Amino acid sequence: MRSNEDHTYMARTLQLARRGVYTTDPNPRVGCIVVKDGQVLGEAWHARCGEPHAEVLALRQAGAAARGATLYVNLEPCCHQGRTPPCTDPIIDAGIARVVTAVEDPNPSVSRGGIDTLRSVGIDVDVGLMQQEAEVLNRGFLQRMRNGAPWVTLKIAASLDGRTAMASGESKWITGGAARADVQNLRAQSSAVLTGIGTIEADDPRLTVRLGSAERQPIRVVADSRLRISQSARVFSDPGAVLVAAAIEDPERAGELSRKDADVVVVPGADGKVDLPELMRELANREINELLVEAGPTLSGAMLGAGLVDELVVYMAPQLLGSDARGMVTVPGLDRLDQRLEFDIKDVRMLAHDLKIVSAPVAAGHDNK
Repeated sequence: MRSNEDHTYMARTLQLARRGVYTTDPNPRVGCIVVKDGQVLGEAWHARCGEPHAEVLALRQAGAAARGATLYVNLEPCCHQGRTPPCTDPIIDAGIARVVTAVEDPNPSVSRGGIDTLRSVGIDVDVGLMQQEAEVLNRGFLQRMRNGAPWVTLKIAASLDGRTAMASGESKWITGGAARADVQNLRAQSSAVLTGIGTIEADDPRLTVRLGSAERQPIRVVADSRLRISQSARVFSDPGAVLVAAAIEDPERAGELSRKDADVVVVPGADGKVDLPELMRELANREINELLVEAGPTLSGAMLGAGLVDELVVYMAPQLLGSDARGMVTVPGLDRLDQRLEFDIKDVRMLAHDLKIVSAPVAAGHDNK
């Protein structure tokens, strides 16, 4: 039976795991605590891919005192040899009596294997404590393992009348500094940032994280059906990987871009544009857990229309740009009210003078009235 202490220690485990939110990619964010007779013997979190897992670090702190203790971890301990050895072995060797974990690991290399391994040697394993909170923390990793696609967040900065730029394309800056700083945090925790060739040509963004504490840059992904991107685009000017998704084979252009350290992947769709669902699968194959989309209305609308967006984040500035300004998204074919795209608002907060609205698409068939 779970106790109040179990909830307290799992909450602390999740708090530890969150310390890796900007650094563990493509690994999940994992924390661990070893407790015996009400005393915390060791606690740790997984910091970076390739470094020891949280369980190993916490057990090192606990030492011989871990025998007979309870180990709390927010994700099922791994039981396979990956970039690091399995975590089940040190747990067993330490003499841990009970393991409390929040979520089963859907990784095919684990997938209850860790739980079954521990139970096979007599360790009591409790699964599911604070599962919802743990799922949110690792939503990208879990979705990639379960569905073969990254978690997709679409970010839009807009005025009160739903406009993202003037008719000329001028858009810097609609939102204020606090909102733009928040976007930097979104980028920092994302595995990759996706934009379209239209945004590259209009705004020439770098798509990098400009936080002094940033240890890792997300992969910059450009959807460019005809491979029009210029080699002088600023997306190539910073260290880190760039992936250009095209709809045509062009070995000459691909060779030119490779000299800019860019990789070209060809994912043609039936309409002559990039096949976005196939691109999502390609990104998952490249271990992309969380994808942030910062694009113009065409690509943003195409992602929404294809049902590929898991979360919509709108930064709304207290301005009116007028009817001639550009809209938030272009989603053709919505002729009737019953065809509208519906969302559940999950969070609303002020960022200085701007409003941040976080919402999720309503599942098909769900009555939101």
